[in-house]
Amino acid sequence: MSPDHLLAMYDSQLRGTAEMADAPEVTTIGPLLAATFPARRRAFVTYPPFSMDGPELDHLVETVVARYSADPRVDSIKWKTRDHDPLPHLLDRLRHHGFTVDGSETVLAGDVDAAIAADPGVPPHYSVEQAVTEGAIRQAENLAGRVFQDPPELIRQQENELIERWHSAPESFEMWAVRDDEGRVVCSGRIDFIDGTDFAGLWGGACDADHRGRGLYRTLVAQRARPAQDRGKRFIQVDCSEYSQPILQRAGLTPITSVTAATWHRG
Repeated sequence: MSPDHLLAMYDSQLRGTAEMADAPEVTTIGPLLAATFPARRRAFVTYPPFSMDGPELDHLVETVVARYSADPRVDSIKWKTRDHDPLPHLLDRLRHHGFTVDGSETVLAGDVDAAIAADPGVPPHYSVEQAVTEGAIRQAENLAGRVFQDPPELIRQQENELIERWHSAPESFEMWAVRDDEGRVVCSGRIDFIDGTDFAGLWGGACDADHRGRGLYRTLVAQRARPAQDRGKRFIQVDCSEYSQPILQRAGLTPITSVTAATWHRG
């Protein structure tokens, strides 16, 4: 399937309401969808494709900041932008209103079947398993946090949020891990099954530096693609760094756009 076709499906199926599945509160602000997570003290802004510029765009950003500045339950806002959207000055306007712009990630998408076919197999001295207990899920998520060099308090928060989701909607995702011959988690990643779409999403893929170059990450891509295939999903999608992009392309995924997050913090 061509990149343009994959991008059109990404825009129509994975943006907007599909990103709000776990949000306890969702508000429409013009063309935007704003999710509020009081327990996490943060908000998330996204939207289907639209075009806007000039004073109208500036006013839209002002409205979002004003809304959450007045909400004492929210300490931060994450605004997810897509580089192919016709919003040429959005990042400048976000910076002007106090957002910090993070680095960009590449969005890749591809056939589930191709990802499975690219499985190099599990090398000797390693085993692949689905994390099905709280302890195993925490180990897998902790490995990802350490690989991404997140601070310990953030790692713990992310573990807790994932466990909360495991209790409330266990069918919505699966966590997978690779263990070495001493039983340590050395590679991990999650797959989300996105209701009402042809897609499953890969998230949090990480591999310990001492175990890279052995095909573990690509094996974990294929392993996560199998339950997606079982559930009738045709495609997988992932936002990735420059380090994992070559591996994902070898697994049959194609770059279709880039995403850049901007974050506002109270005070």
